[in-house]
Amino acid sequence: MNFFSQLRMAALSLRYNKSRSFLTTLGIIIGVMTVIAILSLLQALNRKITSEFSALGTNTIYVQKMEWMMGGPGGRPDFDEIRKRPNFTIEDAEALSELPSVQVAVPVISRNVGTLKRFGKEADNCELEGTTEGADLTENLVISEGRFINRDDAVHRRMFCVIGSYIADNLFGTEDPVGKTLDVDNHRYLIIGVLEAKGAMFGSSMDNRVIIPITTYLKYNPQPRGFQAVFGGISLEVLPKKEVSMEKALEDVESQMRLIRGLHYDQDNDFGLNTQQMLLTSIKSITSVAWLVMVGVAAISLIVGGIGIMNTMLVSVAERTREIGIRKSVGARDVDILWQFLLESVLLSMIGGAIGIVLGLGIALLASGLFKLEAAAPWWTIVLGFGFSAAVGIFFGIYPAQKAAKLNPINAIRYE
Repeated sequence: MNFFSQLRMAALSLRYNKSRSFLTTLGIIIGVMTVIAILSLLQALNRKITSEFSALGTNTIYVQKMEWMMGGPGGRPDFDEIRKRPNFTIEDAEALSELPSVQVAVPVISRNVGTLKRFGKEADNCELEGTTEGADLTENLVISEGRFINRDDAVHRRMFCVIGSYIADNLFGTEDPVGKTLDVDNHRYLIIGVLEAKGAMFGSSMDNRVIIPITTYLKYNPQPRGFQAVFGGISLEVLPKKEVSMEKALEDVESQMRLIRGLHYDQDNDFGLNTQQMLLTSIKSITSVAWLVMVGVAAISLIVGGIGIMNTMLVSVAERTREIGIRKSVGARDVDILWQFLLESVLLSMIGGAIGIVLGLGIALLASGLFKLEAAAPWWTIVLGFGFSAAVGIFFGIYPAQKAAKLNPINAIRYE
């Protein structure tokens, strides 16, 4: 008997026991569905995170009071020690700008100013940011209209501002904002530029900013101290020169900051150095752990499903003992019987795998729509789903198939 004839017989056998076959495959369906859904969602999430980080500019070094933490080896931070760290200053940024490896370094400070209003129109959850010339480079900002703030604006504490596209659209609509005024916290600013849209980062808009010279900002908003300064004080953004490696730039910035702070060689840094790549790597490591956990859960489901397939096939062997005896008596070889039952097991498992793949892709598409992710199902995830299914079918089907193949034809025919 050739392979296709055996495959046809296996399919007919499963067709005659539809309910039992479906219930048997539930474990396989759940396991494969979990693997496909999680892999697809994590792939989409990683793409979105990478895209959003690219929009920010992955080469920027952020000098802040503490390191970014995403479940890293450092454990919980000592906030009492961190809040006592010195604040950063505009002069710190100027000192870092003098480094040969640095293209530009700028101070940045911001706070939420809530809802901005203009002639009955509103823009919610807006941020007021104070900085200097060069922040458009460190933050990868593009001017769509007008210009960015410059050094003279900071020196003379001008009441100028550059606004994000969200504010421009909500408060001005089709009207050109450049040259018009905007009131923020009872202070009136002249709009000199509008930024191109950047979208959102982790669900938070990057287009709701009002950027003003940092000297103007500090004139009306003194830098906070203590714990509030950890998250609300000045931070420094440093962009290395293109020909300089990130490792070299980090080393230079760290050395310069230690010199500025007057730290001895045996003293720890009282500042944190962060990069987008560090955070991106940390986030991806967390998603990898989540993937491993879910794969473990899926593996348990596949094992349970495999045991179910083995039990079903053993029952099938017992129910068809006389059929096996008759087939052997008319010339069927042991290998023919082996292949028939093994194919039934693999086919049963792969049907469950196919259903699991479809359901997994459906869940991934649904979740992608809910969380505004770009659905991503690499071809290898589908191959992996079928591969797992086939492997489970072979592993858990070999014992029942061997048992059927080894039956004595005379005893099998007499079996009641």
